[in-house]
Amino acid sequence: MPSTESSPSANRLIAALPRKDRQRFLAGCAPVELVFAEVLAKPGTLIAHVYFPTESSISLTTPTDACASLEVSMVGDEGMLGTTLILGVDISPLHAVVQGAGPALRMDTARFRRELTTSTTLQREVKRYLYVTMNQMAQTAACARLHVVEKRLARWLLMTHDRAHSDEFYVTHEFLAYMLGVRRVGVTMAATSLQKRKLISYSRGRITVLDRVGLEAAACACYAADKAAYTRIMA
Repeated sequence: MPSTESSPSANRLIAALPRKDRQRFLAGCAPVELVFAEVLAKPGTLIAHVYFPTESSISLTTPTDACASLEVSMVGDEGMLGTTLILGVDISPLHAVVQGAGPALRMDTARFRRELTTSTTLQREVKRYLYVTMNQMAQTAACARLHVVEKRLARWLLMTHDRAHSDEFYVTHEFLAYMLGVRRVGVTMAATSLQKRKLISYSRGRITVLDRVGLEAAACACYAADKAAYTRIMA
């Protein structure tokens, strides 16, 4: 069982709970190790568990046609998977796949619903986070329609960097193409351009962020808009 003193800080939603609520909440969580590309939820299926990433990240995607999908949101230690439960809906609207392997906390749906009725702070934080997620989805929709692949890739790398707890993370061009909803050749060209500018290095599926400031300058304005919305609402 995770320590009630060290674990809350690893997920910001849990850390926001009052001490008593936090200890009770953690008692109902199980530590799990998420595996890269593991599917945690599928559209139209019942939500069996909610997940609170600590040193991992989850991509939420929606199908665009029979063989392609688009990432619409990303979950790291700032949030959770399963926010629709606050609306009384226990059906997953999106496909959830592990993007960054690592530890997380998991709670079964029934226990989480009980916690929602017990803690007004938890209700407030989850509602705010749901708003932030909706804002991120809207921003991503506009980004996919209006911005070139290189700027979108820079934004995606920054979002992943924020949640990776490391300057280096594993991701293939195939996975990036799947997340961005573009052809692999487009991702290869965009990644090559960022690498030539010495913003990142890429080798054998390992991406290293070399110049964070430069990468922010290369990204579209959507990245800054996402961060501003999170700070404004969650603060």
